[in-house]
Amino acid sequence: MPLFIRDDDVDALAAKLQVATKSRTKTEAVRLALEHELQRVREKQPASERAAASIAISRTMGPGGGSFDMKTFTDDMWGDI
Repeated sequence: MPLFIRDDDVDALAAKLQVATKSRTKTEAVRLALEHELQRVREKQPASERAAASIAISRTMGPGGGSFDMKTFTDDMWGDI
């Protein structure tokens, strides 16, 4: 879905960012800026919030069995190398 910038000030900022980051296009510069902003926001979240998704997934998986043998698994995975 396209993103149209209809604000002249925002368009000018995107052009300045394109030059500053040596991006090929304004779209690339805006994508980079949005990725950096998302990363910055995520880093400000408490660790408990960042880990919530992983915790939820592990809870749906249930308790693990004690019979998994990592050495056997790794040997099988690598074969006769």
